[in-house]
Amino acid sequence: MAVTLAFDVYGTLIDTHGVVSKLREFIGDNAQRFSQTWREKQLEYSFRRGLMQNYAPFSMCTVHALDYTCQYYETLLTHDEKQSLLNLYSHLPAFLDAKEGLKTLQNESFRCFAFSNGLKNNVETVLKNAQLRQYFQDVISVDDLKSFKPNPGVYSHFLRQAGSTGAESWLISSNSFDVLGAISAGMKAAWLKRASSAILDPWGIEPTLTIADLRDLCSSIRQFK
Repeated sequence: MAVTLAFDVYGTLIDTHGVVSKLREFIGDNAQRFSQTWREKQLEYSFRRGLMQNYAPFSMCTVHALDYTCQYYETLLTHDEKQSLLNLYSHLPAFLDAKEGLKTLQNESFRCFAFSNGLKNNVETVLKNAQLRQYFQDVISVDDLKSFKPNPGVYSHFLRQAGSTGAESWLISSNSFDVLGAISAGMKAAWLKRASSAILDPWGIEPTLTIADLRDLCSSIRQFK
């Protein structure tokens, strides 16, 4: 069977900090820090909801995280300004290496799937707008289970939906928690280390591969095999 690849979307293929230029219009020089806190809180809320078994869609975690970040920085954004930021989540840019890397994998007959905490329709939209949707056989969302990564059940859900096994499947993610979650659930995982300063959680669990550019993924997996 062909190797199956599960691509995390936000932060791996799609740059969630694509909101910074719009934020800068509203709040000036604090835009980068604001964006970072918003992203960190967005993920924290998904983790907490998963543990509490109090599910709300990832888009709602994003809304609540934005509200928190405004309070944290004592930044007053109007309803329209908040909505314009949230609307950008459908039009976030792809990282520069994403399209070429995915195209190479498709040409080499890998089975590629998008695998996200986001709602399927939202992920479909952002991938289409970023001109990446054509490289995936399907979009698989954790929403089907009403939970979030790194719950082991969502990785099992991916394998069922993709018709694959852990031994034949790789997760590709820039998110440390996602890499460790996939390996703990029996998959292989490639950590996309997008920044030299990025730190993998020191849990004694190592990624199967570490790469810095998606254009290196195809050759790295081939060499691994």
